[in-house]
Amino acid sequence: MIFEKVSELMRTFPKGSRLLGLDVGKKNIGIAISDLGLKIASPNSNLKRTKLKKDLESLEQIVLDKNIGGLICGLPINLDGSEGKACQSVRQFAKDVDTELAIGISFWDERLSTVAVERVLIQEANLSRYRRSQIVDKVAAVYILQSALDYLSTN
Repeated sequence: MIFEKVSELMRTFPKGSRLLGLDVGKKNIGIAISDLGLKIASPNSNLKRTKLKKDLESLEQIVLDKNIGGLICGLPINLDGSEGKACQSVRQFAKDVDTELAIGISFWDERLSTVAVERVLIQEANLSRYRRSQIVDKVAAVYILQSALDYLSTN
């Protein structure tokens, strides 16, 4: 089931499970996972996108292996608050996941998350362009999921 708000997702969230954060892009899906206490997000993996069926199978395997009770998909809302093609693409992916997996899904405003992550990886970690390209999506997923977890812990 798809929920617009994370708080709505949490009403149906199974106790003792984890949240999965997704940064859904055209080429990759960055994946982050929460701890069981829903306090800390950690990078999990980058899923190189191929065919939708394979992407969904890979995601399903992670959901089963890691005891995932819900998904948080980053929603790339434009700076003016409007939703463009990238948002439509993420929403469609969420619908596809909803059709295949019996799991709650919600969205989190990810405006500028990749930009913020890139800045940290350049300025703080001093990583090469190649190394950044390998990890930016899963680190962006951590940024998205951690933002949602922080919201949940204060509301």
